[in-house]
Amino acid sequence: MGSITPDTPEWDPRTVLSSLPNPPRENTSTPIPFFHLLSRLKSTKREGWQQAGLSHHGESIADHMYRMSIMTMFCPPSLSTRISIPRCIEMALVHDMAECLVGDITPLNTDITKTEKARREEATMLYITGPLLGSIPGGGGSSSTGAAGRMMGLFREYEDNETLEARFVHDVDKLEMVLQTIEYERDLGRDLDEFYHVLGRITLPEMREWAEVLIQERKDIAAERNNHHAIITSRVNTKRAVTNINQPTQINSASSLTKQRST
Repeated sequence: MGSITPDTPEWDPRTVLSSLPNPPRENTSTPIPFFHLLSRLKSTKREGWQQAGLSHHGESIADHMYRMSIMTMFCPPSLSTRISIPRCIEMALVHDMAECLVGDITPLNTDITKTEKARREEATMLYITGPLLGSIPGGGGSSSTGAAGRMMGLFREYEDNETLEARFVHDVDKLEMVLQTIEYERDLGRDLDEFYHVLGRITLPEMREWAEVLIQERKDIAAERNNHHAIITSRVNTKRAVTNINQPTQINSASSLTKQRST
């Protein structure tokens, strides 16, 4: 996933496909090869967690998109009456699909610009909806009204981030990451401050309310952890104090016994 220079060929989905042990067959009459390709979303870990040293616990791209899709189903009424929830569910399931070949590129991957990242993802979606799904009766082709065309439209809508549905799914994307961050902090005892900056980029008032709940939840977990640490520290200090009190008595008893034997 290096940068593009005059001496290196432009990144292309087929370059990645050629390195796979079992690349999907193209121009088939069923979406089965596409379904196999999707398995890479289940096995590819989200890069941010790997960079934070959570390689043994990091969620997959599919994990992330699945919970996002469920979260969109619980859109607050003040917002759900103005958007298409089914469209948001589908958008959540599609928005990171290109990462099955592109990988999860984060801001720490400084050798790949945002423009290059977007180009790679667009190229991958064009490959999926074209050569991979283009021959499916009634469902293939990036300009089709079938499933492939709908996926391409949802992907582009998310990337453009102009519709209310796209803005909602973008906010859900950030909130899902914060949920996962809190869970890692709670379960692993880690401090992952670097992931909370996304809360400042949430745009919809309804989603800010969810964010406030998460912020308070993190504070409560931190307070509980500090209280637990204080209890443990107090017990240790008490045990040490008791030990210090008992030691002179034990020494004096031993000394007295020695004197009795010598007389």
